[in-house]
Amino acid sequence: MKRWQRNVLGATAAAIGGGAAVVSAGSTTWHQATARAVARLTRNAAAMDERFTPERLDGLPGPVRRYFEYALTPGRPLIRTARVTHAGQFRTGLEAGWMRFHSVQVFTAHPPGFVWDARIRMAPLLSIRVRDSYVNGAGGMLGSIASVVPVVDVQGGPELAAGALHRYLAEAVWLPTALLPSSGVRWDAVDDSTARATMTDGETSVWLDFRFDAEGRIVQVFTPARFRDVNGTGVPTPWTGRFHDWVQVDGVRIPTRGEVDWLLPEGTLTYWRGRVTSVSYD
Repeated sequence: MKRWQRNVLGATAAAIGGGAAVVSAGSTTWHQATARAVARLTRNAAAMDERFTPERLDGLPGPVRRYFEYALTPGRPLIRTARVTHAGQFRTGLEAGWMRFHSVQVFTAHPPGFVWDARIRMAPLLSIRVRDSYVNGAGGMLGSIASVVPVVDVQGGPELAAGALHRYLAEAVWLPTALLPSSGVRWDAVDDSTARATMTDGETSVWLDFRFDAEGRIVQVFTPARFRDVNGTGVPTPWTGRFHDWVQVDGVRIPTRGEVDWLLPEGTLTYWRGRVTSVSYD
């Protein structure tokens, strides 16, 4: 996050000086680049002709079995792709103010991947555009002021891939068939309300502890070591997410509200809080 804070002031001045025509052209270029990223993501998405059956739950830890019985309808086709939109607030540090955001995120289940395209409002007429991605086993992060002036551009590398796959595993609650063992997730019991999910994609392997309530809903995910960018270096940092307000959509139950935290030595940084505004599945 500090990389953003270091660059934003100068980039903001440059964007303001660029004029409306430059900003409009930048927005068009941004949307085209996002469309290309989504096309790369979905090009290799495997067709999903299978359906969920209770037999898929044999041998799973108790809380995980309760989750799938709660979240999935027997006979529901496995999800190939998902498109989720969000609205909420985002901030870059403990002392930073909250900024509104709207985002569109496209997921694939086989192979696992996503493209997240967000507009974060800094001021009434000025926004940051952010594109996070995990495509073909590689992570990426691009941010620019008003779609014109870059403030961060990081692509590839094992730390970025691991951080992005951690994010995918947590956000798979929005396409719950992607959490089934047949989708490559290994579940191990921790206690009566917690299980560890491990996902491996190519050379990248990550795990999260999922905590469930008595009805089977996922209420929290946690890892003690997700990579966080600190001045260009990936630092393993405790990270957690929480989920609320479950609803049924197209044969699955998903949470519609959540928050995400970095657990820093100096305090808990809640940096994302938002709600699902729409979801569609293929």
